[in-house]
Amino acid sequence: MRHNKAINHLGRKSGHRKALLANMANSLIRYKRIQTTVAKAKALQVYIEPLITKCKDDSTNSRRVVFSYLKNKEAVTELFRTVAPKVAERPGGYTRVLKTGFRQGDGADMAIIELVDFNEAALASSPKKAAKKSTRRSSKKAEAAPAAEAPVETPAEAPEAPAAE
Repeated sequence: MRHNKAINHLGRKSGHRKALLANMANSLIRYKRIQTTVAKAKALQVYIEPLITKCKDDSTNSRRVVFSYLKNKEAVTELFRTVAPKVAERPGGYTRVLKTGFRQGDGADMAIIELVDFNEAALASSPKKAAKKSTRRSSKKAEAAPAAEAPVETPAEAPEAPAAE
């Protein structure tokens, strides 16, 4: 049983687990979205979110710390050059895990993990919503007020309907 265990060991020794998470993090940084099992996606989310927070401060020390986790120069460069400016104002929650169903072979629960600010489809479909005005009036008064203000059409101003022949 895994009572009060902080991390999911993923059925691997620590060296294998660290290499797995580093490789998955490199792929996520490179492709901005990867498909994996739900357990690995959640473990990767815990692994990469502090690294993205660390890359907001572009200093030599933070680059060295991130490189010690990722072990890939290209991934570190990509993280600091393209990912960090996009997430600069975001206070956290840089990744999203979307469950996609079950794998055909063994029935494992599959998921897609992606960087939130790089999903153009989701960004385009959800425009910024304006703040909704709320009133402290009851709904009856709020509905009656716009009806009273609407102009009333007189029969002379009404558009004529086409005659049916």
